[in-house]
Amino acid sequence: MTAASAPQPSGPFTVGDRVQLTGPKGRLHTITLEPGKVFHSHKGGIAHDDLIGLPDGSVVVNQAGIEYLALRPLLADFVMSMPRGAAIVYPKDAAQILAQADIFPGATVVEAGVGSGALSLWLLRAIGSDGRLMSFERREEFADVARGNVQTYFGHVPENWSVTAGDLAHTLPEVAGEASVDRVVLDMLAPWETLDAVSTALKPGGVLLCYVATATQLSRVAEAIRATGGYTNPASSETMVRGWHVEGLAVRPDHRMVAHTGFLITARRLAPGVVLPDLKRRASKSDFSDEDVEAWTPGALGERVVSDKALRKRVREAGTAAELAQRRGSDDG
Repeated sequence: MTAASAPQPSGPFTVGDRVQLTGPKGRLHTITLEPGKVFHSHKGGIAHDDLIGLPDGSVVVNQAGIEYLALRPLLADFVMSMPRGAAIVYPKDAAQILAQADIFPGATVVEAGVGSGALSLWLLRAIGSDGRLMSFERREEFADVARGNVQTYFGHVPENWSVTAGDLAHTLPEVAGEASVDRVVLDMLAPWETLDAVSTALKPGGVLLCYVATATQLSRVAEAIRATGGYTNPASSETMVRGWHVEGLAVRPDHRMVAHTGFLITARRLAPGVVLPDLKRRASKSDFSDEDVEAWTPGALGERVVSDKALRKRVREAGTAAELAQRRGSDDG
């Protein structure tokens, strides 16, 4: 295979497949099928061999007589259960990123940082076999986890996907030519530091989207985008999802909801030499000083650090799952 393609969405379960087991109280367990292995919980065990060969959407009974529903996980399920080196982009935000950045089949997309590969999976599916995804990650360990997760999901490492280790501001000019990129998606602590390189690589009319966690980051990147003079005025939003309990006449909002996870800010690249009429603004309370900028620095914002021991474990987990997926692909071939 030369490009990304989704795993087999239906048919009997085979070795290397990831299977989502739902217990009687709705608790989910995701396993990767291996001959001879047994999934254990406090409610009893289920032999992997009992699942291999069953059709998707089957019910299997564990050793204690308790029934579990077995389904192939959706991509949204997969990213929520895969090994993580860094925090992931949640499905609700990934869906908005695909829409707001207008990711289309055949697009050339730059992504930084790759984290655990969750957003990479959504982007690879959206661009299809004719697109190209260039991912950048400062930490090689995170890149290894992402490669393992992507290989586990697709069964191979897509040839239209590259992962470059290093600082985007320095490495992007080495990988992408001037005005050669359709879309840029930045999920990093200080995206404003990369704007020079991004602006050179992005085509006129192309979309820049930044995913940031805090209001101070949002403010800083918005002002930095405006200061370049090369983009439309940035638009900002956040997405909150509230589920509803619907059972007979008992219809009410769920007690829990997925609220703030991050902000999305988008802007489009202007043609060379173009200046927006409303870019020149009068001084106001929205202006800021050098002292204010200090509060926006990555050091002040803080970065969540994953211990080396935990990261090594997640690299091993991702690698093991990737090997099983590769073996499944070889057996199918």
